[in-house]
Amino acid sequence: MDRVKDLASKKAAVIFTKSSCCMCHSIKQLFYELGASPAVYELDNDSSYGREMEWALKGLGCNPSVPAVFIGGKFVGSSKDVISLHVDGSLKQMLMDAKAIWF
Repeated sequence: MDRVKDLASKKAAVIFTKSSCCMCHSIKQLFYELGASPAVYELDNDSSYGREMEWALKGLGCNPSVPAVFIGGKFVGSSKDVISLHVDGSLKQMLMDAKAIWF
């Protein structure tokens, strides 16, 4: 859990993913299209801590464990949460408040 929190606090936008997850790809694309450059951690490519971080994310309530999105060091949720925020217009403002995007 400490590793997840540490990584999540190092950048304005952080996404924990798996390389084979189509929703992870979609969420990353959404952030890129909004002008953000999130830190992306692919758990299946991290042989040292990937499994440990996946369990920590499940402990936060992520089910499935990825994608897990943090903005401004705070846990936002999974793909459905991020898409809901985007549809209601608040995702862009969250990214601006965290200084992940500038406009």
